[in-house]
Amino acid sequence: MTDYFELQIKINPEIEDVVSEMCFETFDCEGVVLAEETYKDLEMISTTEGTLRVFIRDEKSPEALSDIVTGMKNILQERGLSESEIGSFECKVIACQNQDWSKKWKEKWDITRVSDRIVVVPDWLEYCPVSDEIVIRMEPGCAFGTGTHSTTQLCMKAIEKYMQKNANVADIGTGSGILAICAKKFGAATVYGCDNDETVIDVAKENAVKNNVQCVFELNTADKLTDKYDFVLANILHNVLANIMGDLKNIMKDGAYMVLSGILDEKKKVVLEAVQKHGLELVEEMHQNQWVALIVRKS
Repeated sequence: MTDYFELQIKINPEIEDVVSEMCFETFDCEGVVLAEETYKDLEMISTTEGTLRVFIRDEKSPEALSDIVTGMKNILQERGLSESEIGSFECKVIACQNQDWSKKWKEKWDITRVSDRIVVVPDWLEYCPVSDEIVIRMEPGCAFGTGTHSTTQLCMKAIEKYMQKNANVADIGTGSGILAICAKKFGAATVYGCDNDETVIDVAKENAVKNNVQCVFELNTADKLTDKYDFVLANILHNVLANIMGDLKNIMKDGAYMVLSGILDEKKKVVLEAVQKHGLELVEEMHQNQWVALIVRKS
């Protein structure tokens, strides 16, 4: 008897959050592992980036499940993504027999040390912080942002380096709320997180409660915001960043800093051109593996 299936889908790492969302919309999906990275002494020694692991319970045949995944690729092509932007999209279906199938996807999750001070801990594991560590407890649910991905880690390192205490912070495309929570734990006065996916808002709120911090999370987009902020976070796809750069600039106070992440090295030029077009000052490029985060400032 098959208790659950594991789908392994090879994709371009840049769109793994988009495909993850499609999987939750399509399947009876218990969990998705976006990337598993193994670290030793703060250095990554292995990664499964580029392979999405989806844990589902479904009565369909492996062939039918594979056909559904192929349909997802067709949808992405209809949205205008090229073959190179999508990746190979090869799908492997593994039938698994395990009565604890709903917990299986959590097995590879471990404590992630992002920096000397930042530690991300899965909510089901125990951890005793030392010294002045910032500990963030996460239950990702169906939201993007577990702390293991390079794009998320780059943002957290930027918060640690550039965000001033008592800053008013906006997290655009908040997902699991991990960056908003990180900002609050580093001393932000107020933190506002928004996303255009209503399914992640409750997840973000629950994660804030787990971390004993107060953040405001809403279904919203940058173009509809009227408040202005000292520090803005936007961990989104490169083409979306370029398209909404004007909206992001509009919510920045004069002198405010913004972290732009979710950018592959090879796509950096697209975002840099938008930064220049809207008159933002590039302060620093932060790199991790093949990913880059841009720290910009509004003069």
